Amino acid sequence: MTSLDVGMAALRSSLSALRSTVERGYDLYDRTSSVLKGVMPKGLYARALLIIIAPMVVLQSVVAFMFMERHYNLVTQRLSAGVVQDIATLIEIDKAFPQEQALVRRIGQDKLGLVVDFLPVTELPPPGPKPFFSLVDQALSEEVRKQIGRPFWIDTVGRSALLEIRVKLDNAVMRVFAPRRAAYVSNSHIFLAWMVGTSLVLITVAVLFLRNQIRPILRLADAAESFGKGREVPDFRPRGAREVRRAAVAFIEMKRRIERALEQRTAMLAGVSHDLRTILTRFKLELALIGDSPELEAMKKDVDEMGRMLEAYLAFARGDLGEQSAPTDMGAFLEELKADAERNGHKSSVNFHGHPIVTVRPAAFKRCLGNLVSNAARHAPSISITGHRDHRWLTVTVDDDGPGIAPHLREEVFKPFLRLDDARNQDEGGTGLGLAIARDIARSHGGDISLSDSPLGGLRATVRVPI
Repeated sequence: MTSLDVGMAALRSSLSALRSTVERGYDLYDRTSSVLKGVMPKGLYARALLIIIAPMVVLQSVVAFMFMERHYNLVTQRLSAGVVQDIATLIEIDKAFPQEQALVRRIGQDKLGLVVDFLPVTELPPPGPKPFFSLVDQALSEEVRKQIGRPFWIDTVGRSALLEIRVKLDNAVMRVFAPRRAAYVSNSHIFLAWMVGTSLVLITVAVLFLRNQIRPILRLADAAESFGKGREVPDFRPRGAREVRRAAVAFIEMKRRIERALEQRTAMLAGVSHDLRTILTRFKLELALIGDSPELEAMKKDVDEMGRMLEAYLAFARGDLGEQSAPTDMGAFLEELKADAERNGHKSSVNFHGHPIVTVRPAAFKRCLGNLVSNAARHAPSISITGHRDHRWLTVTVDDDGPGIAPHLREEVFKPFLRLDDARNQDEGGTGLGLAIARDIARSHGGDISLSDSPLGGLRATVRVPI
């Protein structure tokens, strides 16, 4: 094997290792992103608060750390150095005048604010437990080692207002009680209180401000949702920031254009309906004046068929758009559908669960459910109607024991004017618009219709609309 082959093999090995490292990095990034997406809030209000509060917390933490690390630590060290320097001075006086311990006590008490006592020469007590935040303990110990250089023992925990320092001399043990404030910054809580207080004030202002800014967005979303369900929002108007107002104005203009287009379509179809009805009425009069014959009976049936088809086309195109939503008793609604089916000789049952009052367009929604019940009644002897209302949805199912529809054709039957060879919605005079009209009405309420297998053995039609 040549040196070139060895170099190529090493290069391939390096590239493979680099590729595996990059892949592990991508996997780690994906996992981290998934965890963060699961933890982070989903609402705009919470996210905006997080965007404001997180930098504020980081800033305050940095400021607190700098204060504690620089100012607080430095001042504590300087104060501790001053206390130890006073103690070192007293030790030097005692060394120079060993018989004048009373003088040392008086100078310490009157001039330095220290309580000095001399104990017999014994071993110093064992070191006590260190406090969790032992800045004073560390500063005092360091200064005693630096300035005095003798065996010592300190206690910064035993007495809250005093510090006890024992230094082993040649012929005695000097015990000194010093006020804690002489070696410790005692007013740091004021800084922390100001920092926390100002943070709370800023967070409160941010919460109030963001809530007022988010409210117009929520109103815009509610208005769009209500418009999608066919409901009016009479008091809606653009509010909030400039961008939110612009979005609200665009929504209002879009709503007006859609309503204008629907009104124009309805007006055009009404004109066409008037013209065609005039012609059909003229046909009926002419056929009535001619007399009776087998050929005329067939023509009359054709004219009647054209009239039914025309009404079905107009109902599909119009979609009952002019009707306003109103609270409706769904339990009574379903009972009326059951009574209609039983009058036509079909065995029917009705069950409803939950609060029955739901806001819908009554005539349109009754036409939607009526089309489904009629479609089931044409092909099945038994029908079961079930309603369920929870805190978000109204669900109505129409089950039958008929032949059903093949799964691959269940979406096709909702297409307007589609008539399958063996379809359930094909009857004498049928136009293939029953299910299309029903789905159009359900979607105009913000819901939908789906078809599935029924527990009765036939077809289940499920209407699901938001409440």
